[in-house]
Amino acid sequence: MTKDFSTSVMDRRSYYGISKEIVVSDDRIKEIVENGMKYTPSAFNSQSARAVLLLDKQHDKFWNITLEALRNIVPEQSFKPTEQKINSFKSGYGTVLYFEDQAVVKSLQEQFATYKDNFPVWSQQSNGMLQYVIWTALQNEGFGASLQHYTELIDKDVKKEWEIPDTWKFIAQMPFGKPTAQPDEKQYNFSKEQIMIYK
Repeated sequence: MTKDFSTSVMDRRSYYGISKEIVVSDDRIKEIVENGMKYTPSAFNSQSARAVLLLDKQHDKFWNITLEALRNIVPEQSFKPTEQKINSFKSGYGTVLYFEDQAVVKSLQEQFATYKDNFPVWSQQSNGMLQYVIWTALQNEGFGASLQHYTELIDKDVKKEWEIPDTWKFIAQMPFGKPTAQPDEKQYNFSKEQIMIYK
């Protein structure tokens, strides 16, 4: 049975224990990413978000690249926990890479100079919504996912390996797979003082 929106929002979590076990078809995963791209709102309908879906050996290759990049900066004596963490992402089924096309952002800045300083901010906001949409949709299908940010460390290697345009700004990575462990109980810092209501 399909979850309602509120339940999907409340259930979405970060999963770090994931496996390569098949949950849905690759075509369904592709559809989730495409629908996210199509229906997530963007300022001036700019649709500047870009995504790369890595499955199977391409997914493994991405996390191998990340591991080797970290090996170059993390001291050898403390590398084991880092290796375990990266391998936990690699143990998943796939990864979604998120980008923003700066050529689109720059074009809007030139067309609408009044809002020039806002377009990079709006671009990031839209990408955040896209990440959330895809994350929640993947979880609704039975996947667990998390959001990672090794971006600057691997940007050049990733763009070279997958022939990604230079104008695409690397934002985040989302490994996903079938959950093998439940997340810890979620902590909430919400207070009524965070919201102001007038009527």
